[in-house]
Amino acid sequence: MGADLDAVAAAAAGSNVDDEHDPEGSTIAFEREQLAGLRARVQDRLRDIDAALERLRHGHYGRCERCGNPIGDARLEALPATPLCVTCADQGGRRR
Repeated sequence: MGADLDAVAAAAAGSNVDDEHDPEGSTIAFEREQLAGLRARVQDRLRDIDAALERLRHGHYGRCERCGNPIGDARLEALPATPLCVTCADQGGRRR
């Protein structure tokens, strides 16, 4: 993904593209932003997975970080890296 983003950036840098006036410019800008957004989401997901592995190493996996209650099996099956039980997730999202 990083290589794809670098390739799009390199292609744009080597051309005389004016995003505002060149019909291809908007496509290049769109692709660049789409790849950057996708990369950011993947990096967030990897951080979530790393945090879940850390909880597993410390014996806290499967327990809600906010209330300490067990996280239901169905929730863990659907979202293995989740740090919150359904109740706490419904009460205001993730604590960072």
